[in-house]
This record gives sequence, structure tokens and C-alpha cells, in this order.
Amino acid sequence: MTGRVEGKVAFITGAARGQGRSHAVRLAQEGADIIAVDVCKNVSGSDAIPGSTPEDLAETADLVKNLGRRIVTTEVDVRDFDALRAAVDSGVEQLGRLDIIVANAGIGNGGATLDKTSEQDWQTMIDINLAGPWKTVKASVGHLLSAGNGGSIILTSSVGGLKAYPNTGHYIAAKHGVVGLMRAFAVELGQHSIRVNSVHPTNVNTPMFMNEATMKLFRPDLENPGPEDFKPVAQFMHVLPVGWVEPVDISNAVLFLASDESRYVTGLPMTVDAGSTLK
Repeated sequence: MTGRVEGKVAFITGAARGQGRSHAVRLAQEGADIIAVDVCKNVSGSDAIPGSTPEDLAETADLVKNLGRRIVTTEVDVRDFDALRAAVDSGVEQLGRLDIIVANAGIGNGGATLDKTSEQDWQTMIDINLAGPWKTVKASVGHLLSAGNGGSIILTSSVGGLKAYPNTGHYIAAKHGVVGLMRAFAVELGQHSIRVNSVHPTNVNTPMFMNEATMKLFRPDLENPGPEDFKPVAQFMHVLPVGWVEPVDISNAVLFLASDESRYVTGLPMTVDAGSTLK
């Protein structure tokens, strides 16, 4: 099956690398043009995980263009509503329409219990991982409403949006909040044939997961743990015998939710978690 989102335009945040890049490429493979934004730098509160770069965003653009699709890129922080709105407005002006919104941008850090989490880390997490998706939809949904053609909005949550883990309480709170945001948007926008769903990945093979800080979080008993050291611990989280999934596994879920195959699916928290939420 090809052309599942042929002729449509998707707005994707956090598109420079990882899941966001994978979403851009996968939707482009199925016929969509892309409006892609990313902060392209480290952000306060996630310094342990190196941020994306302008070169990363340029590589995403090249990958989409090599598929014969158009792409408009902008360096934007999802905490900046005015910049988000300007980026999507410019993209729609250049590409002619908007059909799909993928609020994917986010950060991940942890290590402290909630009572030891700093106010700065808490606020940064909430501002990016919860307020960011709200601002993303707020900045762009007007284009779907004015066109009157319906549309699909996909918010990236996490298995941490459906269950709790220790030492990442601010992340857990933000990702649980995304579910409430998704459901509220679904109720409010359904009358306009705009569907709103969330995806809930488990561990994904991206820089946000495959990094020194996360490995030490999983294996605090080791001084310098590597992927093979924390793979058994990561696999213990799942029903299926894997420690993590690949970005394209999440992108395939995003594609389904963006396509007409899911035309009557809204308000759904879709897990891609190898059975993590069963444990």
C-alpha cells in the first residue's frame, strides 16, 4: 500500500532527529509534504542528553527531498508560541494547506525523586512536554478549521503517560497530562471532523534513550554501562522479548493515525510498547 497520505501536509515538531525525523520520512514516503521544526540546541533541564543541531534538521530536510517531497524547516522552541505560529503560517503559505499535526517535540531527564526535583527542572519539563503540545496545536489548528476538511492531530506521550516509574516524576506528570490534553482536544474538535489521538512509545532507539545518562539510570550499579549492560533491564519492562523498539515502529502508528484508515479513531491512547503497560 502506498500513498496513504498523498497530497497532504504534515506539521511535525522535534523533527531534526529521532522519532520526529522518522515521522517526517515515513509520512513523506506515503505522499505528504512536511513542515518541520526543531529547537536545534540543548535546552535547560536536559543538558545530560545532547540536543539536536541545525545540521540534524538539514539532514531531515534532505531525506524528505530525496523522496521527491517538499519540506519547510524552521528552528523553533515549542515554548515560544509566536514563533511556532509564524513557522506553521509560513509553511502553509508555501505548501498550500495543512492536514496533519504531529506534536512530537519533547525532552527526557530524570534521576531525582519528586521531592528532590528542582523547580527549574519541573518547570522546564512541563513547559516543553505538556505546554509544548498545547501550543503546537493552538498555533496550527486554525488552518484545519478554516479549510473545513477535517484532519488528524497526533500527540506524542509515552508509556510514562499511562503508568508511573520512579525518579522521573516530572516526566510522568507531563506525559499523563498529554493524555488529558488529547482527550479534551478530541472532544472539542470532533464536531469539525478533526481527530485527536496520542501515541505511547516504550523505550525507543534514539539519542533521547541511547545515552550515558539513561544507561546510568537503568544500571546505577555500573560506573560506565553500555547498551548490552542495560538491555536485560530494559527488556524486563516488556512482555515481548526486546529492550527497545525502533523509531519507525512509532512512525507506522503515526502514519495509521494520520491516514484515512483511522477515519473514525479519535481519543485513543495508542501504545507501541512491546507490552510494557501489561506489567
